[in-house]
Amino acid sequence: EGREDLQVNQLETQIWIKPDVQKTDVDFSEILNAIQEIAKDVNIFFDELEGVNSPSKDDDSLLHHGNLTSTSDDASRLEVVGEEVPDKNKTNGLYFRDGKCRIDYILVYRKSNPQTEKREVFERNIRAEGLQMEKESSLTNSDIIFVKLHAPWEVLGKYAELMNVRMPFRRKIYYLHRRYKFMNRIEKQISRFRGWLPRKPMKLDKETLPDLEENDCYTAPFSQQRIHHFIIHNKDTFFNNATRSRIVHHILQRVKYEEGKNKIGLNRLLSNGSYEAAFPLHEGSYRSKNSIKTHGAENHRHLLYECWASWGVWYKYQPLDLVRRYFGEKIGLYFAWLGWYTGMLFPAAFIGLFVFLYGVTTLNHCQVSKEVCQATDIIMCPICDKYCPFMRLSDSCIYAKVTHLFDNGATVFFAVFMAVWATVFLEFWKRRRAVIAYDWDLIDWEEEEEEIRPQFEAKYSKKERMNPISGKPEPYQAFADKCSRLIVSASGIFFMICVVIAAVFGIVIYRVVTVSTFAAFKWALIRNNSQVATTGTAVCINFCIIMLLNVLYEKVALFLTNLEQPRTESEWENSFTLKMFLFQFVNLNSSTFYIAFFLGRFTGHPGAYLRLINRWRLEECHPSGCLIDLCMQMGIIMVLKQTWNNFMELGYPLIQNWWTRRKLRQEYGTQGKTSFPQWEKDYNLQPMNAYGLFDEYLEMILQFGFTTIFVAAFPLAPLLALLNNIIEIRLDAYKFVTQWRRPLASRAKDIGIWYGILEGIGILSVITNAFVIAVTSDFIPRLVYAYKYGPCAGQGEAGQKCMVGYVNASLSVFLVSDFENRSEPTSNGSEFSGSPLKYCRYRDYRDPPHSPVPYGYTLQFWHVLAARLAFIIVFEHLVFCIKHLISYLIPDLPKDLRDRMRREKYLIQEMMYEAELERLQKERKERKKNGKSYHNEWP
Repeated sequence: EGREDLQVNQLETQIWIKPDVQKTDVDFSEILNAIQEIAKDVNIFFDELEGVNSPSKDDDSLLHHGNLTSTSDDASRLEVVGEEVPDKNKTNGLYFRDGKCRIDYILVYRKSNPQTEKREVFERNIRAEGLQMEKESSLTNSDIIFVKLHAPWEVLGKYAELMNVRMPFRRKIYYLHRRYKFMNRIEKQISRFRGWLPRKPMKLDKETLPDLEENDCYTAPFSQQRIHHFIIHNKDTFFNNATRSRIVHHILQRVKYEEGKNKIGLNRLLSNGSYEAAFPLHEGSYRSKNSIKTHGAENHRHLLYECWASWGVWYKYQPLDLVRRYFGEKIGLYFAWLGWYTGMLFPAAFIGLFVFLYGVTTLNHCQVSKEVCQATDIIMCPICDKYCPFMRLSDSCIYAKVTHLFDNGATVFFAVFMAVWATVFLEFWKRRRAVIAYDWDLIDWEEEEEEIRPQFEAKYSKKERMNPISGKPEPYQAFADKCSRLIVSASGIFFMICVVIAAVFGIVIYRVVTVSTFAAFKWALIRNNSQVATTGTAVCINFCIIMLLNVLYEKVALFLTNLEQPRTESEWENSFTLKMFLFQFVNLNSSTFYIAFFLGRFTGHPGAYLRLINRWRLEECHPSGCLIDLCMQMGIIMVLKQTWNNFMELGYPLIQNWWTRRKLRQEYGTQGKTSFPQWEKDYNLQPMNAYGLFDEYLEMILQFGFTTIFVAAFPLAPLLALLNNIIEIRLDAYKFVTQWRRPLASRAKDIGIWYGILEGIGILSVITNAFVIAVTSDFIPRLVYAYKYGPCAGQGEAGQKCMVGYVNASLSVFLVSDFENRSEPTSNGSEFSGSPLKYCRYRDYRDPPHSPVPYGYTLQFWHVLAARLAFIIVFEHLVFCIKHLISYLIPDLPKDLRDRMRREKYLIQEMMYEAELERLQKERKERKKNGKSYHNEWP
């Protein structure tokens, strides 16, 4: 009797959810036949529930072999008799066999997989949640099974309310600001002037973009009790495809597949191999035989390809609203940030190019490079032991000229500009993000929808405490447990950073050993440029070590993050992001920091060199300075890193997909792939990265670090970054639209922890650029010489005429006979003057060998040191003051946006009040019409 009652309730529910069934249009006999079919299905459903714990094979009653589409779940059989379904819906692979139930999610597994019982229980629980299911075998491999899921209206409504999904309920009312007549006249003149100008080429054609209704409507969290408030033209399209997939994924993440506190969620089934893949479907093909201008777009994917992912529109703005609608807010925010960053790089790249061109134009007037090129009588001491020969200072003429291109009078100005630029970029991004968050309904999202991770919920389900915000019990992690996990994680991070430092130490030893080897090389080209060859090969080896260690870092960061057991998904992402950024930032920049601040600083002097492990002499800078080594390091690493990343992002998926298409053509011919359903085509694409947008963000953040941290040594870095990002936007768009499976549409309020990392890089860039200008470059020594020791000393001038004699003043004298036995060169330098050399020169400020204190520091050395320290302090304080002033002057919210938000809040309250009043008035009229009235009723 209990089972019969449940059957009746089930029948009533099934009949009620079909709003299109009209009593006057359906015969009673047809309803009876439908009821009999559903009664059989209910019996089958209870029989399956009774056999959950018994071992059995996968339920293949819904499986149909060899068909492009198959029969739908039994719960979807009750349809309106005689209703026509477009044939396109049945053949495009986006719907069930009935052509009405749209596929919201795809699960893929292999029949040969032994995890049969887990899948069976999981799928029964999925059906118990109200999702409809249909199975399909693959056309290319009968072992592969596709499980198609559809969420009916009542399931979507229930979980949309639980997830606080915001939906449109009234169209926006736009109003004009009150302006003065004078401002109106100015605007009319400006608009008339714009009419003479050509049409803006960067704007997209609005006629090709669909009308995105949700951007023109006020939204509110969906509620089934107030469903009459929302704009529902069609229940099948009220929730867009991205929202439907997100709701289904939310359900799958909370369905159990086995008894036990940790036996929950789709992610665990994917990790243990029960399911091979899980993804939402693309909306058809991204190509069309017809032109989009004449026939319009076939679907949103086709529209995105033509207006966004095509290389022909590289100069146009991105359709961010369409990207957000198709891929979700999280991916939309990434492309919004990437586009904003690329646009802000234009002034930085222009100024950096100007600094470089200034160095080119002033090259022939540079007194320092002239003196280096004309110093044929100055003989420099060897830069390594034994095999390195004496060399003329004029041999480094080319390096002196190249150094001037990057280290000139405009370098300091550019360093200050880039520090201010980083602050302006971040402050204006906050304003841009606020506008996007308002337009995409993300202002109050975090407080409403932050959810506990299923893994955290399963592990700490026994310990609960009241949530101070919601007042509901939730799992709780003890403070001692959290601290112990954080300590272990921090120890792991420290150990991996030590591994990076050890790798850098190995590179240093390589540079020290190799410079002597190249100096004794047979080829004259390498022998004469031994230091450049050493730097170039060391950079390439360092790059290979960086790429190898990145693979190890990823696994260690994932292990440490899971060990911490973060409470929410955002906390997990932030923890993992911080670890990976620390690892890769230290890994990528450690060698650069060594070259910038340590190379040639602690080498000693001829006759008393400092040695590594009392064996290897530390490497010295080139006679023209260490800046050329830093430029080579940054240029090679930046170009190789970006080239490798672009290949791995697009080249690898292209090769994989090409190989898959090649195998399909060999087996099924050229027309085989076109007849495949959409789920088969999407399955053959490459899955998105396991960590979502992490790799994309990390690549850009590390590039931002290269662009700002050492920009004083390499002013062309913003230009290279700009060129790379113009390609990167279209490359990422092409990858998302054509090469990857459709990712799950996730929501996000901002770019997360990446913004804090950007602020940290901006602060670090001020400090590093101050040290690069003061320590690495020759800007301060030249300034001290011009004002204190040069021909213009005491006159307050610092032009090129004041630099006469600077090269000679920056070199010290060494007596060749004072060389150590292990440092004495094999040649005596007789090839320069016909007799053995008595003296050689080296870069330092030291007394001559015959002074009372041989090789002691001169007064000029202390003056230069004091000037360097003073410059660092003044530069940092000045730039930080400018940065804080800009941050204070630029508000986070634009004034017009603040006014719009206040007005919208007021209008929403008025609309909700009017709608509720209208509903109450209708109910009152209906009660009066039915003869039902209540005494003492309020009017």
